[in-house]
Amino acid sequence: MASGNFKGRIGATIKESQPWWPDRARAPEGAPNILIVLFDDVAFSDFGCYGSAIATPTIDRLAAEGLRYTGFHTTAMCSTTRAALLTGRNHHAVGVGCLANFDSGFPGYRGKIAKEAGTLAEMLRPHGYRNYMIGKWHVTPLTESGATGPFDGWPLARGFDRFYGFLDAETDQYAPELVLDNTHVDAPGTFEGGYHLTADLVDRTIRFIADHIADRPQDPWLAWLALGACHAPHQAPADLIRHYDA
Repeated sequence: MASGNFKGRIGATIKESQPWWPDRARAPEGAPNILIVLFDDVAFSDFGCYGSAIATPTIDRLAAEGLRYTGFHTTAMCSTTRAALLTGRNHHAVGVGCLANFDSGFPGYRGKIAKEAGTLAEMLRPHGYRNYMIGKWHVTPLTESGATGPFDGWPLARGFDRFYGFLDAETDQYAPELVLDNTHVDAPGTFEGGYHLTADLVDRTIRFIADHIADRPQDPWLAWLALGACHAPHQAPADLIRHYDA
């Protein structure tokens, strides 16, 4: 903290000095925990509750017990969808007018969310929330996704406290290119051992929430789980494939 923000007193001796600590961000009474699950490359018509032949029992149950929208807007692409949902603004207005793989050189197409456009996580943090991003990010250009950054467009620089997932549009579901916080890491399993990225992302979400409850039970949390299995490459577990071959 800059010394100009210090509200205590520094005297010639300890006796003449007064320590000071800034107020900790506190959530309003009754602030809810928030879980957002984002399915990549999945249309509303792919869910059973909207008439699809695809079995989606969990989504169908949520739809039956919750709220379904019949009028909505979608950008129909992965990066633009993420930018709009993260900021609540039109994707062109926040710098992600198209896929985020590269910076086109124009303000609306920089490939990452503009610094002046706040994300949901950045908006919630001053209100006492801890924020966790799991899964697909895809609002950082490939030229800024390497092991040395720059990291200003990565989740931890945009309001999230933890991140586990992948930065690009797609990744192998059995041998993914993973990042933990700001560090590229190896997948914790193999195809031969039964590993699949979707299960890993769900397990990590549970772990982040469990860690939060153990460490800060009084604070609300935001968990953003962005799954990538329905985006290419399509690598479904064998038992699911057999179900639809019957």
